[in-house]
Amino acid sequence: MNVVTLIGNLATEVELREIAPDKKVASFLLAVDRAGREGGADFVSVSAWDRQAELCAEYLGKGRRVAVDGRLKSRSWEEEGKRRTAIEVVARRIEFLGGGPSRDEEDAGGEVIPFEAPAAAG
Repeated sequence: MNVVTLIGNLATEVELREIAPDKKVASFLLAVDRAGREGGADFVSVSAWDRQAELCAEYLGKGRRVAVDGRLKSRSWEEEGKRRTAIEVVARRIEFLGGGPSRDEEDAGGEVIPFEAPAAAG
C-alpha cells in the first residue's frame, strides 16, 4: 500500500505550471519536523494537480502549515552523465491549517479548507 500523510510548513512558495490545456501542477517543498533529540526537519517535494493545484497557488504561501495525504512517486533521469532519482509526494488531499502566512488576508483565521483530488489525478 502506497500511502503517506505529512504535516508541516511550506519551505518554498508554490510554483504553478500549466503542462497542457486544462492540466496544471503545483509544486512546493514541505518542511516536516523530526521528533527526538536531534530535531531538525526533513524537506519533502509535494505536487498537486488541476483544481487542487490552483487552490494551493491561490491560498498557500511560504511558512503556511498544511496536512498532506497522498502517495509516493519516484522518478529517474540522466543529468550530466549521472543517473538521478527523486521521490515526491503526489497529493490526494491537502488541508490548509492555521498558522503561517496566507496569500489571502481573509484566509488567515486558521480554518481547515479540505480539497479531495480526483482519483485519476497525477
